[in-house]
Amino acid sequence: MKQSFMEARSKPMALNHSILPRVIPFYHEMAQKYGKVSVSWNFTRPRVMIVEPELMRMILTYKNGHLHRLPGNPLGYLLARGLSYLEGEKWAKRRKLVAPAFHLEKLKGMMPAFSTSCHNLIERWKNLVGPQGTYELDVMPEFQNLTGDVISRTAFGSSYEEGRRVFELQKEQIVLVMESFQNFYIPGFRFVPTRKNKKRYYIESEIKAMTLKNGDPGNDDLLGLLLQCQEQTDSEMTIEDVTTANWLTWTILLLSMHPNWQEKARAEVLQICGKKMPDIEAISNLKIVSMILHEVLRLYPPVIMQFRHTRERINIAGMCIPAGVDLVLPTLLLHHSPEYWGDDVEEFKPERFSEGVSKASKGDQIAFYPFGWGHRICLGQGLAMIEAKMALAMILQHFWFELSPAYTHAPYRIITLQPQYGAPIILHQI
Repeated sequence: MKQSFMEARSKPMALNHSILPRVIPFYHEMAQKYGKVSVSWNFTRPRVMIVEPELMRMILTYKNGHLHRLPGNPLGYLLARGLSYLEGEKWAKRRKLVAPAFHLEKLKGMMPAFSTSCHNLIERWKNLVGPQGTYELDVMPEFQNLTGDVISRTAFGSSYEEGRRVFELQKEQIVLVMESFQNFYIPGFRFVPTRKNKKRYYIESEIKAMTLKNGDPGNDDLLGLLLQCQEQTDSEMTIEDVTTANWLTWTILLLSMHPNWQEKARAEVLQICGKKMPDIEAISNLKIVSMILHEVLRLYPPVIMQFRHTRERINIAGMCIPAGVDLVLPTLLLHHSPEYWGDDVEEFKPERFSEGVSKASKGDQIAFYPFGWGHRICLGQGLAMIEAKMALAMILQHFWFELSPAYTHAPYRIITLQPQYGAPIILHQI
């Protein structure tokens, strides 16, 4: 399996959206050969892959405590202790504590932070474009900085600079997370004072000290609520940060590939907002922008697979699955399935979502899970959507853009789905 991934990543692909053979070649081949439910082996553990919306939904909403995260390198889980890595009562308690920070009224209160961060991005880009009116720019690091800036402002407020430092540390933490998951685990090795282990403990201690210094666990703002569950403070918002940055990156790339939709989106933004800063009411009325963002999530979902592990025997839809089995739910395969999206599944067609998510796929089954499903659905999806719509609307107000000749189409996964060689575009000021 690893060899097929390495071979697929070794060369770029054509400028289209048929990305399955490159991104998940092994699982793509399994689905083609064996259908919606197939079995393979991960060393000594059986692995069941399921590409059927109703079965996937049943697994994602299974509540009797027998489904858990995959067994793996404990060091990786120590480095990534957000809600998505917690189980059982710990997960339920902390989700209940964090959830109020993501209610709509709280998100409305974050609008000034969104506006300030996006305004600063636009001004930076205007300066880069300068008198010549055009500039080549890799938008991937730009959006990584933007989303980190937004979270720093919303979570740390007046202590913004220290918030930026926390999220810079988080970028280093992500590298350590990926390395730990990929390496063979030796029990007790994390206590050996190697260079990487020292760095990991330094990052953890600095993040904890800075968040405790700047937040009040008694407050109901974003940082205060997260501090009530200190263990996930240092990872939960970083995942949102990375996810939104990748979402915006793919959106700009796809609108560069499909300029007709770029023009439609810009016309809608100018009609509703003019040149004014978008507010929450204007953002909620941007239907075409919403359709585009949803179609980007369908074709390039940040999280391309979800995994669960059975600790006890379970029965789902008449299927008996014994204990000790890994369950693979490949969101990307589902999003690219002709059975659920039609023969034009690999085409960029935002009009699929003109009547909302529930009616976007074929038949009566929802085949769209970019944020998960059920009781473990991503809490930050509302925050991510508002942030993405605000940023895209303001960019469309001030610039038009096209792919740079230097762009190489090579989607690949490193935690999330992202362009392997960056996202260079040619920016033009309007």
